[in-house]
Amino acid sequence: MKVLGIVGSRRKNGNTSYLVQQALDSIECKEIETKLVFLSDYNIKGCTGCEGCKDTYKCVITDDMQKLYPLILEADAIITGSPTYFYNITADMKAFIERLYCFQVFAEDDRSVWSSINEALGGKYAVVIAICEQNDKKDMGFTAEAMSKPLEGLGYRVVETVKILKLFKKEDSLKNQDALEEVKRAGEKLKKTMILRKETKEKFKSY
Repeated sequence: MKVLGIVGSRRKNGNTSYLVQQALDSIECKEIETKLVFLSDYNIKGCTGCEGCKDTYKCVITDDMQKLYPLILEADAIITGSPTYFYNITADMKAFIERLYCFQVFAEDDRSVWSSINEALGGKYAVVIAICEQNDKKDMGFTAEAMSKPLEGLGYRVVETVKILKLFKKEDSLKNQDALEEVKRAGEKLKKTMILRKETKEKFKSY
């Protein structure tokens, strides 16, 4: 099994990167392989709404997102992390999530009827980590929901949403034991969920 960590911050040594990595570290075991991706390493344009993916479920925009699609498709779960920029996710994370639109499927005659590639293939899991420098969760705005809602629509079951406050300087997360424990618990829950699914699938085959 594979889990892909996706960092929406441009600070590779910052709080978001560190906390996503901590979540991944709590997951990795002999049954689960993890990989960390920095969106800042990729040139990703936003979705243009061209509907070119309608029949093939493949985005027609030729940029670095094409390098990420294989990793996303083979991953059983993802962990997305973003700091709060003006009450929302970063531009990098927004573009990334927009470009997952190609995995959404709509009925030909009624767009209120929809599914997704992930759902059709059995569903996947996700953990969302949102970070904010302020002291009140209302100052985080839509950061967590801007990740979790689209992922749910794309067939991911979000097993945990982590909201971390009071992180500004890049070393702040190192000193925040509550934040470290929270992301590790989220990672551990994701690991247990994935292993439970695998065990259930194997057990069900014997009936």
